[in-house]
Amino acid sequence: MTTSTEQNRTPLGLFADKPVPRLYDRIVEVLRVRHYSRRTEEAYLHWIRRYIEFHEHQHPRQLAEGDVNRFLTHLAVTEHVAASTQNQALSAVLFLYEHALEQPLDRIQGVVRARRPKRLPVVLTIEEVSRVMTRLTGDKWLIAMLLYGGGLRLLEALRLRVKDLDFERGEITVREGKGDKDRVTMLPQAVIRPLQEHLRRVEAIHQQDVADGHGRVELPHALARKYPNANREWRWQFVFPQEHRWRNPQTGEQGRHHIDESLVQRAVSAAVRQAGLTKRVTSHTFRHSFATHLLADGYDIRTVQELLGHSDVRTTMIYTHVLNRGGRGVRSPADVLARRPHG
Repeated sequence: MTTSTEQNRTPLGLFADKPVPRLYDRIVEVLRVRHYSRRTEEAYLHWIRRYIEFHEHQHPRQLAEGDVNRFLTHLAVTEHVAASTQNQALSAVLFLYEHALEQPLDRIQGVVRARRPKRLPVVLTIEEVSRVMTRLTGDKWLIAMLLYGGGLRLLEALRLRVKDLDFERGEITVREGKGDKDRVTMLPQAVIRPLQEHLRRVEAIHQQDVADGHGRVELPHALARKYPNANREWRWQFVFPQEHRWRNPQTGEQGRHHIDESLVQRAVSAAVRQAGLTKRVTSHTFRHSFATHLLADGYDIRTVQELLGHSDVRTTMIYTHVLNRGGRGVRSPADVLARRPHG
């Protein structure tokens, strides 16, 4: 039997003055009410748990700004985390105090900041992209083509639903992208026919699932309550469903989630090795290559910014540095010397 002392030492345990709800449940509730993504929810819970464990399982109400400083400094000095990781941890702790505990902190000062190195993204040439693509097959090829041809992030591609594809207009609507923003990008002509054939196979599987009494898909936010039968409709199904059905332990209902991102990542890594590339290539490299190749073709940086879904054009401008043009088409003086005769 768990004692009250053990409960108080459990990360994300009970509030000090209330038996319910658990702090964990409160954080999840507030995150979902504010429509944070599941990925952000997992990250915030991870860092809040780390914060509490670092302070030997004291309840956050017993901690203050100085304790937050020590935790963030520990991450930078002892664990050598990246600046973005430290910032995510800070955001999680601030969210905990401001929204879950409704006890906002004063200014966080004196934190040793992790260094933010300036690194350029890895970009493939068009020929290298082709070499990798020829070694991908089936839905992995389709997904990689959407990453490169539409500038999608991996999870954006995996979370696509049938209704998000507009074949007539050649457009993809990306729902709830980074920053919870929707955007529209192009649907590459090269994938339209194979993608339509893929969807016909997926629809046949879905129809069989429905005939068997299943075929339900998870809907975003509260749509399942608002439209009880929508989770069985074809338009709401994932474009890239998993092979096996998942089962809801509470209701017993079965459906298909989208395939796991690790399957695509492993397929891309294998294709890169088979292509003989020495660059450090991930599925996100296709998005970097998309942006760089559009700029190299002369497209306006604001257009590329909109297609990528960047809030600030300065984020998009990093790709001008990858081109070694600085956005101005500067030519190296050594290239002028190369045209002159030697001697």
